[in-house]
Amino acid sequence: MSNEKILIVSHGHPDISKGGAEVAAYNLYQEYKNRGIDCLFLARTDRPAHGGSTFSTRNGGEEVLFHTHMGDFFLFQNGYKKHVWQDFKSLLEQYQPTVVHFHHYIHMGLELIKQVKNSLPDTKIILTLHEYLAICANNGQMVKPGGQMKLCYKSTPSDCASCFPDKSASDFFLREKYIKSVFEQVDHFVSPSHFLIDRYKAWGIEEEKMTMIENGQPQVEFLPPRPLAKDEPRGKFAFFGQVNPFKGIDILLEAFRALPEDVREQVHLDIHGANLESQTSEFKDKVAELLEELEGTVTMHGSYESHEMGQLLAQTDWVIIPSNWWENSPMVIQEAYKHGRPLIGSDIGGMAEKIVDGETGILFRARNYVDLAKKIEDIVEDSSNWELFVENIQVPLTIEECADIHLGEVY
Repeated sequence: MSNEKILIVSHGHPDISKGGAEVAAYNLYQEYKNRGIDCLFLARTDRPAHGGSTFSTRNGGEEVLFHTHMGDFFLFQNGYKKHVWQDFKSLLEQYQPTVVHFHHYIHMGLELIKQVKNSLPDTKIILTLHEYLAICANNGQMVKPGGQMKLCYKSTPSDCASCFPDKSASDFFLREKYIKSVFEQVDHFVSPSHFLIDRYKAWGIEEEKMTMIENGQPQVEFLPPRPLAKDEPRGKFAFFGQVNPFKGIDILLEAFRALPEDVREQVHLDIHGANLESQTSEFKDKVAELLEELEGTVTMHGSYESHEMGQLLAQTDWVIIPSNWWENSPMVIQEAYKHGRPLIGSDIGGMAEKIVDGETGILFRARNYVDLAKKIEDIVEDSSNWELFVENIQVPLTIEECADIHLGEVY
């Protein structure tokens, strides 16, 4: 048993906000709890607190919800200073953690890191980087704003200012200096992909302060292959995740629309995702038009619970990740692999790192629906390599192994 006393801080609770980073943080917390380690899970929420309090408890009082928000998304500063400098400070002083592991700072503020260092200077601070927020002010996507959404390969103050005309190069220079000054108080950074480490290393974080640790997964047995009718190809495809422009859902739908009619009759796409209603009218109209054209070929199912993944994947042959930004390490990759399902993904970022083209899945040229359509057509014509892909899949890092690495090498 570890002697550490661990506070895990997440920008959301997976019972309320179903992002991959929230699930990764909570899985790690649950594993520590299972081992009898003294740990506390603090998750930010935008839900109002009873009586206006800063904190409330969840799941029998063993988990804490942090009712706060950011007032400045450019510098990641909390909107309620009392929440940081008094309430969070009081929580730290009462709990006295030896390790504070941040799985995010968005929606809460970078000041939380400073407060840990001020209140408990001997406490080790760990930060898991899940995307490029510190580097890129465009939602941490490293994608140029605008309709084209061009990929960005490296940030500089002058280039960033050209993306945001209301900000100057000096604003971005000072933003970078401020964020780096806070990051200097972090003892160690964790990343679920080497690709993200390379981006942050180029940005200025010392390589020796970063460790690549995949998001650990509860271990399960591979699902059996989906039963096929006579002469049926492995033509059942599925998408899991947020339905927004960055996830490439429009690219995916356009690829299915581009399929020859005889191929389209042999395939089906299930979309399991949420938040379409939160997107722009232009994007919603585009998706609605494509769905109407693809009626009978595509089914939109809406959101899903993480415990349903096995059941949903049992009805699937291939999982498609058509993201058009530098995904770090999409949780759906590990979910698919742990259940024994090969992937089709964009050839950039963490997707190109995690999917071995021709061995555990298929890569297509990012943002190119014609290339994706060709890959789908090839599968329908000959899906005999599906079994080989499944045989090549390595069981993802288990949550037990993930916790061992954190406890043994990082904390």
